[in-house]
Amino acid sequence: MKTKDNLKAAFAGESQANRKYLAFAKKADQDGYPVIASLFRAVAEAETIHAHTHLRNMGGIHDTLTNLKEAKAGEDYEVADMYPGMVATAEAEGEKRAAQGMRGAMEVEKVHSALFSQAIAALEKGQDLDHTVLHVCEVCGHTVFGNPPDKCPVCGAKHSAYRQVA
Repeated sequence: MKTKDNLKAAFAGESQANRKYLAFAKKADQDGYPVIASLFRAVAEAETIHAHTHLRNMGGIHDTLTNLKEAKAGEDYEVADMYPGMVATAEAEGEKRAAQGMRGAMEVEKVHSALFSQAIAALEKGQDLDHTVLHVCEVCGHTVFGNPPDKCPVCGAKHSAYRQVA
């Protein structure tokens, strides 16, 4: 069905635009243009609304347990299939920074998979997770419940590189 393919393409495009515009906003802030940064963030939020609409319209949002299992499968795919080949290609092409970034992302995806496993186990017992605070390393994306470590185990960033996520 062409509409389903179009929804998938639109979802991917809107999702990518959101992430790109947030990166552009961060750079505009660093460059001293706070209003332009706000513009990028506002349009990024609109792109999120579009992406969520497309995902809903293609039936991509389910009950929480199904969503968790899908999220874990996605992380597992990135670890087992996607990133290993990408890292190898980047290394073969001499793209050391790209290879390092992908290798770091792959390590963080392993952590995400484990976190989703914890959530699945809790939900299958009819419970939510018993943790209330999550922190994410702003350098590599390493994610932890509770207090962040003194040093990120993936990228080596300091404790201060972690930010709390609600």
